[in-house]
Amino acid sequence: MPAAFSDPIWQKPKAVIALPSLFPAGSPVDVVIVGGGIMGLSTALHAARLGLAVQVLEAGAIGEGASGLNGGQVIPGLKYDPEWLLEHFGPERGAALVNFAASTADAVFDLIRDERLAVPFVRNGWIQAAHTETALKAAANRDRQWRARGADVQLLSQAEIAAMTGAQGYLGGWLDRRAGVIDPLAYTSELARVATAAGARIAERQKVVKLGREAGFWRVSTANGAELRAKAVVLATNAYTGGLLPGLAETIVPLHSFQIATVPLSSNLAATILPEGQAVSDSRRILVYYRKSADGRLVLGGRGRMALPTSEGDWVHLERALARLYPALAGVAIEKRWFGRVAMTPDHLPHIHEPEPGLLAVVGCQGRGVGLMTALGGRMASYLANGDINQLPFPLSPIRPIPFHAFRQIGVAATIAWYRMLDAFER
Repeated sequence: MPAAFSDPIWQKPKAVIALPSLFPAGSPVDVVIVGGGIMGLSTALHAARLGLAVQVLEAGAIGEGASGLNGGQVIPGLKYDPEWLLEHFGPERGAALVNFAASTADAVFDLIRDERLAVPFVRNGWIQAAHTETALKAAANRDRQWRARGADVQLLSQAEIAAMTGAQGYLGGWLDRRAGVIDPLAYTSELARVATAAGARIAERQKVVKLGREAGFWRVSTANGAELRAKAVVLATNAYTGGLLPGLAETIVPLHSFQIATVPLSSNLAATILPEGQAVSDSRRILVYYRKSADGRLVLGGRGRMALPTSEGDWVHLERALARLYPALAGVAIEKRWFGRVAMTPDHLPHIHEPEPGLLAVVGCQGRGVGLMTALGGRMASYLANGDINQLPFPLSPIRPIPFHAFRQIGVAATIAWYRMLDAFER
């Protein structure tokens, strides 16, 4: 694929970190983490701080996957509101889950502050923009529920959302001031740095190809011929999950999230577009999300084609969305185009699996992975260290492959096309 289609605007910190590679052959470790994204690195950092010997194995390079390619929106909460969580999970677990969901953005920004991470960020909130009366009513219901729990949120009128976004076409919206934006590649890289400093070992270009149980340990084999023994294994591969654990890849629907970035905006344009630096996601069936970058570009993303992109035309739907929202940007050049892979579960909740003792897997970020996986990594580390199941905010669930999974992508592609057409009629 041409570099122009795989090169995001995000930047690694200038300081080069030396990643220690592998523990000596034959030396058992406490935990091997497969996948060096936000989930894997957060788990590694907290597990190392708890005194565990931790080995991270990353198939590519740190930041090459969705953790370094996403839109950098740090959004607390889940797809479901508090009252649904309480009804679905019961008063005790539901309340714990609401509290966990409320804390996920704090987990990111507290980590940046406490560890002095070299990560550009703005924490002025996230706007869920409503383009229909139905969406506006849903926003009011969400506002009521979170406001009752003391969250710093606000329902926005049509005039208020127009002033805060500079965009056209919204009837109102909802502002969650707990949220913000970061440079996701810088964040992932800095997570690797502090995890390494805490004692975790991180090996890049080490694709795990086989897992086996032997004499009370897990034997982990990589394509390069490395072998490790571990008391526990955590699969933190999410949308990049393959056949390492039978059935796991069939529990998720991987989707491509495409993004575009303009050239840096002129001061006149920048003053009228997201002047306070919020992130935005809209209420369309095939939503678009956008924010400004640290160097003054507008970055906009949304669902893309299921096949790998082959030309700039594969991003044209995002350019149309940009022009619809901001007609003044119609002539502004698009300088960068890239994409990453995200994972959705049928119930739109993260899933934690432990099919065998000491073998854990986490899948399903649902588009909120920066905060969710940062916070969940700390809980996973506590569970690995002391075995207390109450440390996990979500219940352990069995691996249930989606029926007819092989045909699911065809259905998803058709649904996206249909929803995009419906959205066009609601302009």
